[in-house]
Amino acid sequence: MIFSKNIAVTALSTLVLTAFHANPAWALDFKTAYEAALQHDATILAERAAAQAAQERLPQALSQRRPSLSLSAGQNRNHLESQTANMLGQRSVSERYYDSNNAALQLRQPLYRPAILAQIKQARAQVQDADAVLDVNENDLLERVAQAYFDALLGQVQLDLASAQKTAFAAQLQSAQKGFAAGVGMRTDVDEAQARMDLAHAQVLQAQQALDLARRRLALLLGVPVAQLVQLADLDTQRFAPSAPVPTSAEQWIALAEESSPQLQALRARLRAAQAEVDKAQAGHKPTLDVVATVSRSDSDSVTSINTVYKQKYVGVQLNVPLYSGGYVSSTVRQALAEVQRMQQTLEAAQRDLSNQVYEQFSAMTEGVLRIAALEQAVRSAQQALLSSQKSLQAGARTTVDVLNAEQQLTVAQRDLAQARYGYVLAHLKLQMLAGQERMANVDAVNRWLKTQG
Repeated sequence: MIFSKNIAVTALSTLVLTAFHANPAWALDFKTAYEAALQHDATILAERAAAQAAQERLPQALSQRRPSLSLSAGQNRNHLESQTANMLGQRSVSERYYDSNNAALQLRQPLYRPAILAQIKQARAQVQDADAVLDVNENDLLERVAQAYFDALLGQVQLDLASAQKTAFAAQLQSAQKGFAAGVGMRTDVDEAQARMDLAHAQVLQAQQALDLARRRLALLLGVPVAQLVQLADLDTQRFAPSAPVPTSAEQWIALAEESSPQLQALRARLRAAQAEVDKAQAGHKPTLDVVATVSRSDSDSVTSINTVYKQKYVGVQLNVPLYSGGYVSSTVRQALAEVQRMQQTLEAAQRDLSNQVYEQFSAMTEGVLRIAALEQAVRSAQQALLSSQKSLQAGARTTVDVLNAEQQLTVAQRDLAQARYGYVLAHLKLQMLAGQERMANVDAVNRWLKTQG
């Protein structure tokens, strides 16, 4: 099993490392990144092992109500020494050595054991808890991959914008220097262009550092060297069409999350397990009833049965009635009831927190649609403003500072638009996960918004 998993990790990592070099137009998409992380992330691998271990609780509990068969056998070498007094009062000692053997085969079938029924119910709840926790952790991994993936995309956008702005400022600086040297420009234009150029250079360095950190986080999740992380597929603005979430009511999403959230499913399973623990504890006050069948054979069992063989068979019922255990059972019942109350309050707190999270992501999607539309218009307006400023500068109606301001305004609008788009995608993913929607269908939906060909 471990060997096959290692093969899967190697194969997926090889795909990530070599596909781009084999085809420069190919870009790593979000789905492939998530699948690679699923095979590599240590937290997920640990949770899978924990879920697999928890699965064994149920067969262990079920085995308690099935018949049990046991065999016991023994062989002994006995030394018998006896002392007796004769008629004259003298003691005589005699010694005897003999072998004794015994064997017994016993079958026991529980008929009435309330603790076993409670244990089975508890085991089922624990298995459901482990499965839900694995689901929660896979959702968490999806969120981490998405955050790193789109942070890397945003970092690339910011670096590209900062570099383009630096290039534009450099051109403006060169133009201002030529104008000043020719006696048709002002020193303030040169100084302003130089200041903007220096600031743009610092912003390029900052954007490069942010991009490097984002790519490193993503590479660690995917299990590939950061130096060989391939190009990422970006949003296809022609296919990316943000829309308000459906259902269109936050209350409906909250109700859906309360029903299907894996986090709440895990907590509800723990509550059922705690309630089953109460039943187990209370079973300590109840009698148990078993069917017992035994076949035994013994020879030379005692000094009075040397060289005698006994064979015995019997079938019967065995009743065990607890009378007093020093208060232990009552204490375990109180402890279990307190744990049930703790789980109830934990579940209530989680429901409230989930409601806030759902509303936050629902609002982020709803407002994101409006914000993206507004920023798209802002970019168009900034582009037109830049074009007008450049033409006015040529006509002498505007200064270099006006063009620099227009350049910066366009860069800010483009950066904010990219942030709004990626923020909408993240909000979409988080809302779907909080509501317990099918994870891979959610990944596929996001992946369709990307362009994987260069």
